[in-house]
Amino acid sequence: MMSRKTRIFLAVAALAAVLGYRALAPGPSADDDRVAGDTAAHPRVLGQLAFQPCSLVSPARGDSLEAQCATLEVPEDRAAPQGRRIALNIALLSPDKPEGVQPDPVFFLAGGPGQSAVESYPQIDAAFAEVRKRRNVILVDQRGTGRSNLLACDGAGAGAGDDDAGIDAMRDAAAACAAALSARADLRHYTTTDAVADLDAVREAIGAAQVNLVGVSYGTRVAQQYAMRHPQRTRSVVLDSVVPNTLQLGNIFARNLDDALALQFARCSGTPACREALGDPRAELDTLLDTLRARPRTVRYRDAGTGEEREGVLHAETVAGLVRMYAYMPQAAALLPKLIHEARNGRYDNLMALAQMMQGEMRDAMAMGMQLSVICSEDSQGMTARDGDERTVLGNRMAQGLAAMCAVWPKGDVPGDFHAALSTPVPALVLEGEFDPVTPPRYGEEVVRSLPNGRLFVLRGQGHAVLGAGCMPKLFAQFVDKADAAALEGACLQKLDYVPPFTSFNGWEP
Repeated sequence: MMSRKTRIFLAVAALAAVLGYRALAPGPSADDDRVAGDTAAHPRVLGQLAFQPCSLVSPARGDSLEAQCATLEVPEDRAAPQGRRIALNIALLSPDKPEGVQPDPVFFLAGGPGQSAVESYPQIDAAFAEVRKRRNVILVDQRGTGRSNLLACDGAGAGAGDDDAGIDAMRDAAAACAAALSARADLRHYTTTDAVADLDAVREAIGAAQVNLVGVSYGTRVAQQYAMRHPQRTRSVVLDSVVPNTLQLGNIFARNLDDALALQFARCSGTPACREALGDPRAELDTLLDTLRARPRTVRYRDAGTGEEREGVLHAETVAGLVRMYAYMPQAAALLPKLIHEARNGRYDNLMALAQMMQGEMRDAMAMGMQLSVICSEDSQGMTARDGDERTVLGNRMAQGLAAMCAVWPKGDVPGDFHAALSTPVPALVLEGEFDPVTPPRYGEEVVRSLPNGRLFVLRGQGHAVLGAGCMPKLFAQFVDKADAAALEGACLQKLDYVPPFTSFNGWEP
C-alpha cells in the first residue's frame, strides 16, 4: 500500500510541473503570499513605482523569500480609460548588492493560463539564483490572476474543472461563473493582448528601456506576443515548454498526451523487470478506461491530505485526468504503470486518492475565469472534435468541453496577426522536454525556424517546464548575461538521465 507521504509527494510533484515550475511543495496560499518584510529589506523606488518590503511565503518549505511589492493601476478597457481600473500586483526581487545592477530586468511570465506569477515564483527561484546577482526580477500577476482582480469561480462554476463533469454541466458551470464575475469584471478584457499592454505599462513605469522575458508554458505565448508588439523593448526571450503563436489550442491535448505516454511507457516495456511485473502499460490503461466507462466504481480510499477514510466514484475521465497530470513530470509518470496495474486488478484506492487530491489542488491553483477569457477569445476555432482522437486517453472530451464553455463565455478581440509565427532577430532560448505531453519538442522546432538568433535545447527524459533541470539554470544565466544562445555550451545537459519506472510502491528495480 502506498504511504500518505508518497501520495502527497506524487500529487504535488505533478501539479508543480503542470503549473510551470519544478517544485515538490505547494506554492504560497492566496492569504499568505504577502506579509511584512523584516528589517533587512528596505523600500525601493524603481522609476515611478514605490515598492514596500514583503515576503513571498512557501508554507510547505517553512521559509520565505524577501521581496518588494507594489501595485500599478491600469484601465480594464484601454478604449475607455476613464472606466474601471485594475490594480496590477507586482513583486520585485533585487540583487543583494545594488552596485552594478544591469538596467534590463527579467520578467517572469507564469503558465496556465490562470496562474499567479507572484505566488508561483518562489518554487522556481533557485533557477534564477545566478540571474538575480546582476538583474532585478519582476513578477506581475497577470490581470485576472493572483491579486490582480482574481477571476476565480469559487462555488459558481467550480464544477467545470471536474474530470467527471458532463459536457452540459461544464457549460452550465461556465455560464454561472461568467454571471458571477461580470459584476466586477468585463470578461472580454482579460486576454493575452490586454496582458501584454499591462506588461509594457509596468516596464514604462519602472523606467526600463528593455526587458528580458522568461515564459513558461502559457507564459511563452505572452512572451511571444510581447516580442511581436514591442520588439525594440525586448532584449532577450526564454521560452520554456513553448506554445507556438501559430497554434490554436483546443484539440491538441489528446494526441500530444498519447505520443508522450508512448515514450514514457516504453521505459517500462523496455525494462524486463517492469514488463514482467506490470505487463503492457498502454494495453492495461485502455482496458481500465473501458471498464470504468462501462461501469464507474465506488471506491473507499484514504484522503491523501488528511488521512481520513472517504468514499467516491471513480470515472474513466478521472483516471484520464490523473494520467495527463502525471505525464507532465517524469518522477510522477514513473509510477503510472504501477498505479494502472493495481487499478486494472481491482485495487483502485491509491489511484482514487491521488486523483481527488489533484483535482482539488488544480482548482485552487488556477483562475478559471481568466483561463476561459484567454482561451475562448484566442482559440475558439481549434475546439473541434477529431475522428482520430476517439481512442486516445483523453478522447475529444476536452475539446468538446471547452467548446461548450466558450459558447457561453464573453469573448474579447484579438489582433488579426495574433496567430502569426514570431519572426524577430531578438535572441531567443527555446527549451523543451523530450517527454512533454503538452508542448512536445516539435513545437520548439517550429518556433526556432523563424528566429534567426534562436536556439533549441531538448532535455533528455524531461517533461513539462524544464528551466530548473540539471545544468539548465547555469545556461539560462549565461544566456541572459550575454543574450547569445549560439555561444552556449550545452554538453552538460547530457548528464540528465531517465527516471526508471517503478515496479512497486517502494521504487524501481536496483
